Amino acid sequence: SLRCLLHIGPPVCAPGKCELYFLTVLSHCGEKSTGDLMSRYVSKEMGYGVPKEGWRICLAHEFKEKRKPFQAKDVSLSNVWDHIGLGIRYLKWWYKKTQVEKKAPFIDMFGAQPLRQIYGAPLGGIGGGTITRGWRGEFCRWQLRPGMYHYKTVTANQFTVCLRRGGQTVYQQVLSVERPPTLQGWNWGYCGEYAFYHALYPRAWTVYHLPGQNVTLTCRQVSPVIPHDYQDSSLPVAVFVWDIENKNDYDLDVSIMFTMVNGSGHKDDKSGGHWNEPFHLEKEGEAVSGVLLHHCTTVNPYTLCIAAREQPDREVSHQTAFSPKGTCSGLWSDLITDGRLDSPTGSSPPTPKGEKVAAALAVGCSVPAQGHNTLEFCLTWDMPKITFGSKEREHIRRYTRYFGTKGDASPSLSHYALTHYRQWEKSIEEWQRPVLQDRYSLPSWYKSALFNELYFVVDGGTVWTELPEDADVSGGVRSEDGGLPAQPAIIKEYGRFAYLEGQEYRMYNTYDVHFYASFALIMLWPKLALSVQYDIAGSVVQQDPTERLHLMSGRCSPVKAKNVVPHDIGDPDDEPWQRVNAYLIHDTADWKDLNLKFVLQVYRDFHLTQDRQYLRDMWPICQAVMDSELKFDLDGDGLIENSGYADQTYDGWTVTGPSAYCGGLWLASLCVMCKMARLVDNEETNQRFRDLLDRGSAAFDKLLWNGKYYNYDSSGRDLSNSVMSDQCAGHWFLRASGLGEGEYQAFPKEKIQSALKSVFDLNVMSFAGGQMGAVNGMRPEGVPDRSSVQSDEVWIGVVEGNNKEGMRTAEGCYRTVWERLGMAFQTPEAYCEKGIYRSLAYMRPLSIWAMQLALDTSQKDQTTSAQTRDMDGEQGQNLRENQS
Repeated sequence: SLRCLLHIGPPVCAPGKCELYFLTVLSHCGEKSTGDLMSRYVSKEMGYGVPKEGWRICLAHEFKEKRKPFQAKDVSLSNVWDHIGLGIRYLKWWYKKTQVEKKAPFIDMFGAQPLRQIYGAPLGGIGGGTITRGWRGEFCRWQLRPGMYHYKTVTANQFTVCLRRGGQTVYQQVLSVERPPTLQGWNWGYCGEYAFYHALYPRAWTVYHLPGQNVTLTCRQVSPVIPHDYQDSSLPVAVFVWDIENKNDYDLDVSIMFTMVNGSGHKDDKSGGHWNEPFHLEKEGEAVSGVLLHHCTTVNPYTLCIAAREQPDREVSHQTAFSPKGTCSGLWSDLITDGRLDSPTGSSPPTPKGEKVAAALAVGCSVPAQGHNTLEFCLTWDMPKITFGSKEREHIRRYTRYFGTKGDASPSLSHYALTHYRQWEKSIEEWQRPVLQDRYSLPSWYKSALFNELYFVVDGGTVWTELPEDADVSGGVRSEDGGLPAQPAIIKEYGRFAYLEGQEYRMYNTYDVHFYASFALIMLWPKLALSVQYDIAGSVVQQDPTERLHLMSGRCSPVKAKNVVPHDIGDPDDEPWQRVNAYLIHDTADWKDLNLKFVLQVYRDFHLTQDRQYLRDMWPICQAVMDSELKFDLDGDGLIENSGYADQTYDGWTVTGPSAYCGGLWLASLCVMCKMARLVDNEETNQRFRDLLDRGSAAFDKLLWNGKYYNYDSSGRDLSNSVMSDQCAGHWFLRASGLGEGEYQAFPKEKIQSALKSVFDLNVMSFAGGQMGAVNGMRPEGVPDRSSVQSDEVWIGVVEGNNKEGMRTAEGCYRTVWERLGMAFQTPEAYCEKGIYRSLAYMRPLSIWAMQLALDTSQKDQTTSAQTRDMDGEQGQNLRENQS
């Protein structure tokens, strides 16, 4: 539902009216306020420097609707029979994986995450691990072990404010609405009605009005996620800037205390041997100090660090170690006495087994009457070397290129963050400004969705590693033999990148879904997008003949066949890149969409980057996968056929014979093969694919077009004429690649327009009152297709549409997820009209960046058209003047 605007060019209208039409359409897409999320906010204070646009919620808000994850019991009776075999085989496999191998299943149908309506923007850059804070301020979702999530709120991780007047403490409060059963010596229970959270990723703001104190605090959270930046964007750091506004007629001394447990709430926090130490680092005329929390596990040890910038009018103090259990009243009293901590020297002893240790850092300043002041904190985590679940290989994180691999980088990382965050913010503001300033008259919900959904690039279990010196990406087939260089320059310079299909679907770079999500990467970090493509291309030519059981069919087949695109590049609980295809529900060597999605992405990426070396390297791989795909054209009519099971990304929805989805992707792939053949001066290949395209297009129309839309498939089954929301995926990708018209048109424009109208009228407006996006399958009579477990779901990120209709569809998804269901920063793969959702924190919603590409392209086309008209007018005027 979030990739909508690429299908049809600018409206056909008189010169000068196109722009007006475009702006009018977009500014009347059902814009509403987020008043419900802020309805309990009682203060009039709106914080310091908080932007207008973004996702905003009062800390006292409670979401009314509580949904449950999809489970086996949610399969309808009509579908149970088709899945009995799968269920039995999955249960056996799950038992062996969890009870015998003691591993986490790549999809855990018995351990789906319950919906916790608490998450806010994650902390940190790309690929160094993440710590997610909730919108109420808690530290509650951890991904320090690569790709493996731990959902635990660590109670002692807090910010506390202390106000002093005339040498006496007048107010001290933990800035948390919680009232936990532990740490009873602290003053909990801040009134959430006086605070709100505002997210515009990669930054977030929390505004606290202190009741009765006439003081407002604004905490600004900054992570270095900066487009086209491949250095600072890799850093595992976050900065907290506290703006303090004193509305009183007298001065105040204000201290903020940051407390942090050595660990993540995991059981290894009590494994023993962890220790803390204070540090001070001065260089380049700037000094920072704080506490290092060394987490000394056997596997993947790391150091947390809380730090502050030292300045003449700021007082930085610390408590090296305290036990985060019991009342913990000693630390509270230490701060309340004089607004500072004792600052002992020396390190703490290693923790005995069964005990935890925490640290505290306080920074104080004077805030004049009717004045303002600022305090700055930094949190870093340094885990330079990582191993995945198999523990077979050691990998080096990207940021170590700049800060070393010794595990002693936390002081330098903190110093760098605290002295560079203003530069990061400037870059972020310059990047976001064109959208936020409403260049296209964009609605507010869209601006929030566009930037906030980017969280998944960082918090998708993401890893960004250096390419080992002995690595061979090519799969053993060199360039001269139709393969790749052993170490392509892109990967050597920019590293390897991987993100999960979803936090609950634990497979890296799941390619059928990356097809949709990849727009965010190719537009914002194109070198990472190309790096992923080289890794996939290298795995295409590899094979793994190891036989294994596939859970849906019950048949055994090789893990990886040669010259086909893998489903994924592996499970972080195993050894990604080394062992691909963690997915074992189907044998994806026979899937019809993976090879096509590779070809389409190759050309799309070339179109946007104009990297000719990339195109030359990918061309033989494209030829190989298209040759493999041809075997699915069983009758030689130029159109591939599906094989009577769910042999594509909709892996629970059976499809038989030529189909709208895979057939459309096939025709689009033939188009781009023709285009690429021209670019590499291969006319013979161009003619070959041109012939296939001509014959395939005729067969596609004959077998699937029903006068209004393309049928789901051509099987002739009762439900073969269902309206699939994703039926125009091939055309969408052609338009995203600058094709789809003239010589490279695969689908008649009038049929695309009609099909999109059918999808909007039926899948969107006839489903849930038009307020929840597009259901995957809809019957022509206006009821959802319930023939499978996926046909009656909404998948966020898979529907095309014209301008107005596309915005309306996407808006329904955004408001459902972010405003109604409380799924902020965990947008799921799917939800049904009522009751359930599936797979929280999923990759595909990143496809909203395809909408932005469409808007950028349309704006560029309009600008070019206007310039052309101006030039024509000037030339005509000159001609008339010359004639006279």
